[in-house]
Parts: sequence; C-alpha cells; structure tokens
Amino acid sequence: MRKYVFSQFGAEWASAAAVFVISMIAGRMAADGMNLVQWAGAATAVMGSITLAVAVRVWAPEKRRA
Repeated sequence: MRKYVFSQFGAEWASAAAVFVISMIAGRMAADGMNLVQWAGAATAVMGSITLAVAVRVWAPEKRRA
C-alpha cells in the first residue's frame, strides 16, 4: 500500500484529485457569494493546486544510484 502512495502514479492521481476537490470547493463557495478578497484566495488555491499537478508530472524522478 505504501508503494502506491509514494509512487509516481499515486502522486499524479492525488494531485489530480486535489485540483478537482479544491476547484469544487471554490466553485461552491462562489455560488454562495464571495467578496473580492475571498475570490482572490479561491483563485490562489486553484492556481496552487494546478501548479502542484503540473510539477508532479514535469519533475523528473531521481535516478537511483547503483
């Protein structure tokens, strides 16, 4: 189980889930009504989760030394 959690595959799925959940929460709060500061915070959270997802996919894994 731990191999899956710490694997590249698990990291990609977890980051994709983070983007989905954070966007869903921000959208739900936006539907209820938010002021400008709350909008800025929601946009920052969404952009941060997208940055995490891109970094997980782009960052090359470390090569193991023999």
